[in-house]
Amino acid sequence: MDSGYKGKVLDVIKAQNLQVGDRILAKNEKVSFTGILMPRSELDDEMHIILKLDDGYNLGLAIDSLSLQKLPQEEIKAEQPAFEERSDPSLPKVSIISTGGTIASKVDYKTGAVSPALTAMDLYQLVPELGKIASIRTEILFSLLSENIEPKNWASMARAVVGHVRDGAQGIVITHGTDTMGYTAAALSFALKGLPVPVVLVGSQRSSDRPSSDAYLNLKGAVLTAASAPFAEVCVLMHCSSSDGCLVAHRGTRVRKLHTSRRDAFESVNAQPLAKVEGGKIEVLGEYRKRSMGSSLEAKATFDEDVVLIKSFPGVPTDLFDPIIHRDFHGIVLEGTGLGHFPSSSFGQIKRAIDGGMTVVMASQCIWGRVNMNVYSTGRELLKLGVIPASDMLPETALVKLMWVLGQTNDPAKIRSMFLENMAGEISTRSEYIEKEEESSE
Repeated sequence: MDSGYKGKVLDVIKAQNLQVGDRILAKNEKVSFTGILMPRSELDDEMHIILKLDDGYNLGLAIDSLSLQKLPQEEIKAEQPAFEERSDPSLPKVSIISTGGTIASKVDYKTGAVSPALTAMDLYQLVPELGKIASIRTEILFSLLSENIEPKNWASMARAVVGHVRDGAQGIVITHGTDTMGYTAAALSFALKGLPVPVVLVGSQRSSDRPSSDAYLNLKGAVLTAASAPFAEVCVLMHCSSSDGCLVAHRGTRVRKLHTSRRDAFESVNAQPLAKVEGGKIEVLGEYRKRSMGSSLEAKATFDEDVVLIKSFPGVPTDLFDPIIHRDFHGIVLEGTGLGHFPSSSFGQIKRAIDGGMTVVMASQCIWGRVNMNVYSTGRELLKLGVIPASDMLPETALVKLMWVLGQTNDPAKIRSMFLENMAGEISTRSEYIEKEEESSE
């Protein structure tokens, strides 16, 4: 049984002739729980089982003094009846491209497993309202944890978007894991030239089998935005508060995940969000690039992967640069302190990198504000060395942009010019701190 169980707990499971996916009763003198026996990590201990309870939550139970009883098969939840697709062909055509993540998934209650649900029929079953918003077409491009997505995957996504738009899609939704969704959004913002429709990246902080899941509302809002929003930009759409009710579309070059688990983990940095989605309505919050189905879309999706991000910290070793220079990397993004500073002890190495043909840019590790390297002598010295300031770009946006720019040209003058050009709303003339609306205490 490939269950992850071992040792004493595995002996107990075998003695009771149980299998992962069985519905069981686990009880002792004080407590009683009914649920589905779930698999578990092989790294876990030998004294606990995992049950998926009827409310969708997983519960770990110590097997000491616990009796396990298999329940009759007929007590297992029945599969939902097949949903009859009733999508109106006159509705906007929206393509949903899956790259992984948990948002477009469903639970098999016989095993407790969460599996992809990316056929149109699956999606209509999960969110029947989608059939009233758009005519859905789906594609599973790949299924990757977002930490495993690489620049080559960005290129695949960009080409897939172009293909769907040329086939008539009036909006694109890309389901994606949340951890690196900001990087992907920035990459597509630079790679998709002449974009005529919205491209909405959407994820879920909590899996679809949990009662507190944000998957349902996020997916519905993403399809609505792709179908009806007036802008033609890449954005990330997620919750705007920890409560259900409203969603926010963040510009793809301005968004960062700022919390590990909250449903409103994503925020726009140094910019207003593109739009607010609430009650089936889209409220645009600022300037945007308008839809234009007659525009000529192309994917300029070459990214130079020989670019690294180095964060400044007290005592950063100067020889940190040695393997990067020796390896002939093409670019470095320095994530400096404050207005764009880096320890002077590293200036010699930074000069070596630039003299060797490497492009070096400076972003700030502060969340809000912009780089200004003219204020202090440290910044001015770095400018003299040839470091390019990244204005008010997020470090991750600067990293992705430098990868993209170096993928288009190796001419130093063009590299500098292209990097300093505002291409997808990643640079603003001035930065203002924008306070997030306070959540209602009700």
